[in-house]
Amino acid sequence: MLEIREVTKKYGRKHVLDRINYQISRGEVIGLIGENGAGKSTLLQILATLMSPTSGQVLLHQQPYRKHVKQIRKKIGYVPQDIALWEDLSVKDNMVFFEKLSWVNKTEQQLKRICTDMQLNQWEEKVKNLSGGMKRKLNLAISLIHEPELLLLDEPTVGIDLKSRVEINGYLKGLAKQKGTIIVYTSHDMNEIKELCDRTLIIGDDPFYHDILDR
Repeated sequence: MLEIREVTKKYGRKHVLDRINYQISRGEVIGLIGENGAGKSTLLQILATLMSPTSGQVLLHQQPYRKHVKQIRKKIGYVPQDIALWEDLSVKDNMVFFEKLSWVNKTEQQLKRICTDMQLNQWEEKVKNLSGGMKRKLNLAISLIHEPELLLLDEPTVGIDLKSRVEINGYLKGLAKQKGTIIVYTSHDMNEIKELCDRTLIIGDDPFYHDILDR
């Protein structure tokens, strides 16, 4: 379980997050919505241990982040909005490179299986020749090398074709169901959120997002 208890983040006098409380169970896919600047990406960065809250605490499987940060980082996969890949290397070389940086050893066949499971089959193709959707899939595949228990996705399907988006979302549903992965997912596409996510959490006070969920 992921527990977010009274999490507040301030920059000077500005509250970006104000006493956020959530509980998310294993195998749940959670949609995170809110207007730009409401604090969605800030919360994801806190959950990814890239930023500390001003107050409050986060626990993963009853382990507080503050006391167990090194162990918890090994259980987290984080995919930011920006694609971070070696463009002149192949899909295979990117996967092998990032596997070397991981704390979980994988064979080349295991790495290839991660890609093929999400229908990324251009194993020998250079990244610069891939479509936007295939690059997004590879970005996600890299985050899964170490088999994270918590997967944080910041608009992972933005700007890609419908087919790739459906394939990515189908893969994520299977990951949550089969492995019990906790997935927290941000998107501006409410249809995608409603299709993919088990629950939707709203960041910020904009009544628009409360209204649209009720439609």
